[in-house]
Amino acid sequence: MKRLALSDEILLKIDKPARYLGNEINAVMKDRNAVDVRFAMCFPDVYEIGMSHLGIQILYDMFNQREDVWCERVYSPWTDLDKIMREQNIPLFALESQDPIREMDFLGMTLQYEMAYTNVLQILDLSQIPLYAKDRTLDDPIVIGGGPCATNPEPLADFFDLFYIGEGETSYFALLDAYKASRAAGESRVQFLERAAEIPGIYVPAFYDVTYNEDGTLASMEPNNPHAPAKVQKQVVTDLTHTFYPKKPLVPFIKVTQDRVVLEIQRGCIRGCRFCQAGMLYRPIRERSLEMLTEAATEMLRNTGHEEISLSSLSSSDYSHLPELVNFLIDTFGNKGVNISLPSLRIDAFSLDVMSKVQDIRKSSLTFAPEAGSQRLRDVINKGLTEEIILEGAGQAFEGGWQKVKLYFMLGQPTETVEDEKAIAWLAEKIAKRYYEIPKDKRNGKCQITVSTSFFVPKPFTPFQWARMCTKEEFLDKAYIVNSEIKAQLNKKSIKYNWHEADVTVLEGILARGDRRVGASLLAAYRKGCLFDSWSECFDNDKWLQAFEETGLDIPFYTTRHRDENELFPWDFIDIGVTKKFLLREWKRAHEETVTPNCRQQCQGCGAGSYHAGCCPTAAMVTGGENA
Repeated sequence: MKRLALSDEILLKIDKPARYLGNEINAVMKDRNAVDVRFAMCFPDVYEIGMSHLGIQILYDMFNQREDVWCERVYSPWTDLDKIMREQNIPLFALESQDPIREMDFLGMTLQYEMAYTNVLQILDLSQIPLYAKDRTLDDPIVIGGGPCATNPEPLADFFDLFYIGEGETSYFALLDAYKASRAAGESRVQFLERAAEIPGIYVPAFYDVTYNEDGTLASMEPNNPHAPAKVQKQVVTDLTHTFYPKKPLVPFIKVTQDRVVLEIQRGCIRGCRFCQAGMLYRPIRERSLEMLTEAATEMLRNTGHEEISLSSLSSSDYSHLPELVNFLIDTFGNKGVNISLPSLRIDAFSLDVMSKVQDIRKSSLTFAPEAGSQRLRDVINKGLTEEIILEGAGQAFEGGWQKVKLYFMLGQPTETVEDEKAIAWLAEKIAKRYYEIPKDKRNGKCQITVSTSFFVPKPFTPFQWARMCTKEEFLDKAYIVNSEIKAQLNKKSIKYNWHEADVTVLEGILARGDRRVGASLLAAYRKGCLFDSWSECFDNDKWLQAFEETGLDIPFYTTRHRDENELFPWDFIDIGVTKKFLLREWKRAHEETVTPNCRQQCQGCGAGSYHAGCCPTAAMVTGGENA
C-alpha cells in the first residue's frame, strides 16, 4: 500500500480529498528505482479542470510507454489545502507516488489560459522549487512550459528553464534522451539546457537578451548562446492517425468538468476567424482516419466504463468522415446507454438529425456562436456566417423540437460601433420571432434564448494582434447597451443576457501580449495572495492593481495602445508556420470588411502548408505565404 503525503486528519479537513489521493483507474504505477527519468506533468488549476485536459492524457500515456520514464501528475491544491501545506511545510507531491515534486527530474506545466499564471507560481512555491530559473541547481527539476500560452512565453520567461513550442508528440523523446545523455556525462544544468536548445521547438529564455526602445516597445531579442536559434519553430504532428493516443485514459473517482471519453477527430481549422488564436496556432488542419477513430472509441469506452463520448475538434462539421463516424457510434453504442456529445458543430440538417438521435431535445439546448450581431462585423472578423444561415439553422432546430438556444458573442472587437452592439439584441429577437412563427401545436413550450457576451482580447499570432483593446469602462458600457436593447425587444421575456467580468478581461489582455517586464507584476500579485484568478470567487482585482502600481507597469501600454504595423512583438522570435505577412494582410482585410475564403475553398498561402503539403490542394502553389 502506497504512502500518502497527507494524513487522515488533513484529508478530513479539506474539500474533496479524492483530488489528492491518486490511484485512479488506468493510473500508471512504476518502480521509482527502475526508471531513469521521472516527469511530473502539471495542469496549474484544480484537479477537476486538469483531469479534463486531453493534452495531458496524451502525453501521460506517451511518456509512460517508455520503460525508462515514469510520468506522474500534479494539480493546483485548492485554497483550503494550500493554506494547510504552507502552515505545516508540506511539499507539493505527485499523485501516483505521493513523492515530492522537487525530487522529480522534470516538472512540465501546460499553459492553457493566462488566468492560471499565478497558479504556476503556486506550484513552484509549494514544491519548494526556486521561483526564478536562474536560482535553480542540479538538485531542482527542469521546469518546462507548453501549450497555447507558451506561444507568448515572455511574461513567464524568468520562471521557466525552457518552453516547448508546439505539439508534444514530436520532440519530447529527444529532450528526454538529451537529459539522460547529459546526466550520464556529468554535465551542469547549463550544459543540459544547451543540448535542449538545439532540439527543434525548444526555447530557453536565459539564452536570449532583450532590449527596449525609449517608448517601451521591444527593440531586439537576440540569442546570447551559440546553441540557441534565432527563430524557434513550432512542432507539428503531420500524421495524426499513426501517432500516440491514449486507449486507456485516466478515470477520476470524483466528477470532473469533462467526465467522458474524448475522441479528438482532427486538429486545426479551415475557417480563419481573425480573432481566434487556436485557429492560427493549430494550422494546418489534419484529420485522423475513420478506422483509427472507430477503433480508439471502442477501446476507450471498454477501458473506462464511461457512458459518454465527445468528439473533439475546433470545427467538427469540417471533419470529412463525420457522417460515417457518427453513424458508427450511434449504431454501435446507442443501444448500450452511451451518450454521444457533438460540440463545435455548424447547425445544419445533418447535425440536427444526428443530435435528435443522441440528445433529449426537451432538456438540451443548441449553441450558435455568431460572435457579432451585424453582418458587417461578422465580415470584419471573417466569421463566414450569414444571418440567413443563422436563422435557417435556428428555424430547422425549432421545427425539429428544440426550444432552447445559446448564442455567443464578443464585445469590443475592432471597428465595432453602437449599431453593431445593438444588432446582438436584434439578432436574438429575430431568432425568437422565428420560433413563434411555428404553429402553436408544434411548439415545445416557451422559447428560451440565452445571449452571452465575452469581451475581446487581442491574442498573439492572430490578425488582431495589432488591435487596440477596450478599457474596463468601455466594455461595461457596451454590455449596458446590449442589455438595454434586449429589454426593448418584443420577445424580451424569451431572452436572457449574461456578460463576462470586464476587469478579468483587462488582466488577460495584459498577460496575453505582455513582455518579460510583466513577470515582476505577476510575482508581486502572487505574493499579495492572488491565486485561481479564473475563479470569480478567488479573483481580487484590487491586489492586481496594487501589484501593477508597485512594479510600475503601465496598463494602457499593454491594452489600449495602438500598435504600429512594423512593431516587433515579444513573440516574433517564434515561427508558428503562419507568417506575420499573412496576419498583417488579414488585419488590413478586416478594416476593408473583406471576407477571406476558408482553406478548402482557396489556399490563402498563410505559410502553415509548408508543414503539411496535404493541408489544401493548392498549398504547393504558394511558397510559405510570401507569394499570396
